[in-house]
Amino acid sequence: MPHLIQAARAAQHRAARAVHAVGLHHPLTRLLLAAAALAAVQAWEAGHRVADLHLLHPHDHERRSRA
Repeated sequence: MPHLIQAARAAQHRAARAVHAVGLHHPLTRLLLAAAALAAVQAWEAGHRVADLHLLHPHDHERRSRA
């Protein structure tokens, strides 16, 4: 897996943990959300797709095919 995708996924997870721990309006959360957005943009500009960042689980595919 390319390092840009790993970095974007890790940044997204850190931001999500901060939202749950201290809330959306906390300055640290906002900083981590900005870092996650920047990491995602870098991956996008390098040619990665959004789906590369968000891995599908088997049950997600089943849900999508039923809709």
